Amino acid sequence: KSWFSIDGSVHPMSSDKYNELKRSIDDMAMSSLRCIAFAYCTCELTMVPREDLDKWQLPDDNLTLLGMVGIKDPCRPGVRDAVQLCSAAGVKVRMVTGDNVETAKAIAFECGILNAKDVASETTIIEGKVFREMSETAREEVADKITVMGRSSPNDKLLLVQALKRKGHVVAVTGDGTNDAPALHEADIGLSMGISGTEVAKESSDIIILDDDFTSVVKVVRWGRSVYANIQKFIQFQLTVNVAALVINVVAAVSSGAVPLNAVELLWVNLIMDTLGALALATEPPTDNLMKRHPVGRRY
Repeated sequence: KSWFSIDGSVHPMSSDKYNELKRSIDDMAMSSLRCIAFAYCTCELTMVPREDLDKWQLPDDNLTLLGMVGIKDPCRPGVRDAVQLCSAAGVKVRMVTGDNVETAKAIAFECGILNAKDVASETTIIEGKVFREMSETAREEVADKITVMGRSSPNDKLLLVQALKRKGHVVAVTGDGTNDAPALHEADIGLSMGISGTEVAKESSDIIILDDDFTSVVKVVRWGRSVYANIQKFIQFQLTVNVAALVINVVAAVSSGAVPLNAVELLWVNLIMDTLGALALATEPPTDNLMKRHPVGRRY
């Protein structure tokens, strides 16, 4: 209800001063700064039972504003390149945060999640409250378009994951807090932070990122696609060799009455030649070309 001046005097909070402070918060938010306000109030000291401490709160109707600060949380080096690699690989990166929508928008611009084309759409940037109050059908329709969700609660992240899964998408979620555990567990792939993550988040996740860096997610995608591609090569090689040997045996048996490859020779082909060749294909390291392929959906 009041604010503390530099000269030590206290003035009532007028509408003009309120609008001035609000503009300052908006300016800091658009500069990707997280705003924190400091205030105090005078109250009488009372004895509160220990069991009621979690219910006791300071009165917020007589606060005096001391000041505001903007905290910069810069992106890690390489995050923008990692986001671009994910986009080129067909992986859409979405930001779900409890920060102000303007702050989330500025950070998303800084790390490459948002671009000028995305801002033109109203459903690209949404508040958690708006998404939460939608019907289940409406959430499914909007979920594909959402890129940034600000002022969100942990339940909003869970609702977004459920909506995307119902649309047939393969969903990966990153999180570090205990509140992220439901979304990490619900997602197809849960990735928790190894340094800042809580034990509950780590237990609910499938993969733990030891360095808390988004660039490690790109490595996970690259290695996952490499394993999938290597399995395809392994199966293709095995089918080619075995089908060829089977066709040769059948054609030779029908035409000449003799089998060119007996059981021992077929076993030799399978155990020695096939195994060594297939292992060479199965252990092939990932390449950058894998990130240019489109992802394989759950229907294939």
